Amino acid sequence: MSPTATENHIVGILPARWGSSRFPGKPLHLIAGKPLVQHVWEQCRKCSRLDELVIATDDARILEAAESFGARAVMTSPEHPTGTDRIAEAVRSIPVATIIVNIQGDEPLIDPALVDELAAAMASDPSLDMATAANPLDPADPATGDPNVVKVVTALDGRALYFSRSPLPYFRNPVDGLPVYRHKGIYAYRRTFLERFVTWPPSPLEQAESLEQLRALENGASIKVLPTTDTSPGVDTPEQAAHVEAILTSPSSHP
Repeated sequence: MSPTATENHIVGILPARWGSSRFPGKPLHLIAGKPLVQHVWEQCRKCSRLDELVIATDDARILEAAESFGARAVMTSPEHPTGTDRIAEAVRSIPVATIIVNIQGDEPLIDPALVDELAAAMASDPSLDMATAANPLDPADPATGDPNVVKVVTALDGRALYFSRSPLPYFRNPVDGLPVYRHKGIYAYRRTFLERFVTWPPSPLEQAESLEQLRALENGASIKVLPTTDTSPGVDTPEQAAHVEAILTSPSSHP
């Protein structure tokens, strides 16, 4: 084990909120016989870089279910405006945590290798405040103009310059080899940065784009963006849950 590994205690946290305008009770929706959040937890149990894995919830039903399948779970306030605030509260109960990976609780096919890659990036570079991931996106893909698809551009060293719901970059001139990235909503934070982040008010660009990560950039954060081929689908609706169930129950499935 490297010296940097012994200095860090890396915790994966899955925020699991009961309330959802499109899908109330989503974390406990059964997919292939198991609650959605259990599928995510089981995927993350395959990670090699996490020292702990915790489910952070606002509902006793989720807490009870998590404990029934062997997960550590903590109760958090139902009043949090964002998942990041929920993560920050949960971390207060884990004083040894130095790096936190915020894993979306609705991605049952998340690649454990991506979680490990984010954890490793943070552990190996103390100058980073955060790390996140992005999928390559064809500039001709209609998704580049979809405001529900968040784009990110990076500096030459791979650190985030800007996130936007608009096409990013805007190609006034063709540039061969210039990557276009679709942001994937998974984050790793240094604990000291996370504790500062949640004390800052929503920033102007964050409010304009409705993208919380812009608050970090506007306050000078250093965010590493890791390219990934992991395109695991999230579950925001019952229809998407049925799609994931079809994948999990397919004879060729290897979750």
